[in-house]
Amino acid sequence: MKAITAIMLFILPIFAFATETVWVDVRSSSEFDGGHLEAATNIPHGDITEKLPAIAGDKNTEILLYCRSGNRAGIAQRALEAEGYTNVKNIGSLNDARAYEAKRQQADTSVKPEQMM
Repeated sequence: MKAITAIMLFILPIFAFATETVWVDVRSSSEFDGGHLEAATNIPHGDITEKLPAIAGDKNTEILLYCRSGNRAGIAQRALEAEGYTNVKNIGSLNDARAYEAKRQQADTSVKPEQMM
């Protein structure tokens, strides 16, 4: 039992790090102030390569981008991929991001503890 506990204490932090997700709203600050995804950080698309490392230093972190229509998120995605980020997704609009996050939350709550073992 002690061995299992020790293994879990070692593995769980790795699993938690691997599942980190960063939401980024790449619209202007005034658009962001008008409404945004609660989990999102606002970094306008023109500043993305300069400012993202402060919140997602690991280039394998899952980064989910959205804007008004998906256009600026696409520009930001290409810029991040050019910088070596490997797990960047353009989710599209704010409404698309809300729907995507709702599905993720629903999937997270449907996993039972016994399924983790």
